[in-house]
Amino acid sequence: MTESTLASRTLKLASQRGVLRARDLAAEDIPPVILSRLVKSGHLTRLSRGVYARPTRRLSEHHQLAEVATRSPAAVFCLLTALRFHELTTQNPHELWIALPNKSRSPRIEYPPLRTVRYSGVALTRGIETHSIDGVPVRVYSIAKTVADCFKFRHKIGLDVALEALRECRRGKRATSDELWRYAKVCRVANVMRPYLESIT
Repeated sequence: MTESTLASRTLKLASQRGVLRARDLAAEDIPPVILSRLVKSGHLTRLSRGVYARPTRRLSEHHQLAEVATRSPAAVFCLLTALRFHELTTQNPHELWIALPNKSRSPRIEYPPLRTVRYSGVALTRGIETHSIDGVPVRVYSIAKTVADCFKFRHKIGLDVALEALRECRRGKRATSDELWRYAKVCRVANVMRPYLESIT
């Protein structure tokens, strides 16, 4: 297969997937040198180590989530990042917050900066939604789960952030009391959340 054919196949993959990983090419029997040449010629842009895209692609607001999910498919976006994704906060954190199992390694990503929070059991696995961003499956905790997480990790992010999230959630009718209560139990913060839930219902 000629180099031009390999380059065309690579660019087609990049267009189809939005974000292309170097290891995606190995599955297609395309040598890594093709990536280097396409970057050098300006046909591809290197987003971070091992992650590439067409320079002409239209970036969504949450394109950084797609880039991280490409490198770390097991990660679930949580806390401040999930709040921002669900439009429950006006804050724009400079780090992306991800949840990972207790014993898993944090992804080695140069940019964007990551903040890893360790989860276990049902607190890790419940309430995950999968959204497509720039053609990449991205896992984010649901609104109700995120609010409960904010109370669980209130010492990391601040009780004021958790309370703002709860108020915005209820004001916009983004989750029911039953959903919030269910995830309060999953996250073992039912006693903490009870007075706040009662005060707004």
